[in-house]
Amino acid sequence: MDTEKKPLRADARRNYERLLEEARRAFAARGVEASLEDIARNAGVGIGTLYRHFPTREALVETVLRERFDAQASAARDLLESPEPLKALKGWLAGLGEQSATYRGLPDLMVDVLNDEASPLYASCHSMQDGVSHLVERAKAAGELRADVTAHELLVLLHALSWASEHLSGDKGLERLLDLVFAGLRAS
Repeated sequence: MDTEKKPLRADARRNYERLLEEARRAFAARGVEASLEDIARNAGVGIGTLYRHFPTREALVETVLRERFDAQASAARDLLESPEPLKALKGWLAGLGEQSATYRGLPDLMVDVLNDEASPLYASCHSMQDGVSHLVERAKAAGELRADVTAHELLVLLHALSWASEHLSGDKGLERLLDLVFAGLRAS
């Protein structure tokens, strides 16, 4: 059985790209619960075309976010060379938190999919979790992070902080919350 996808025709590829472009705009303006019908209409296609390319909302969100998630996983690998493991971990989490705040409702969705292996976002999320796991272990080995902290806990906590920062005034909300949390996460 051939498992490779056939290349899209030129018109189908244009539709796919327009749907992604419109989804990025809609998610930024209205959050990840933006109307799929509006996304299709604004992309100039029917809802059936959207569902042919993206059978579920999560599949569309995953495709929109995949590039960002890949960049975050790569950043985690790059930060393994940092001379300050805890600072590198905190910086990585802050970067992910800023990305999570880009689309309203994303933190809620991310927490849900971290435990749902059937979700299209699961593999992308766990790729990032694998990347941050190395940063966590490195900070523990350096004696800078509590030994009982897991990468999964940090990701869930980060998404909670991202959600909370949406409700704080000022542009330093997430950074301030991370400072408070990391004060409690340091090894004694």
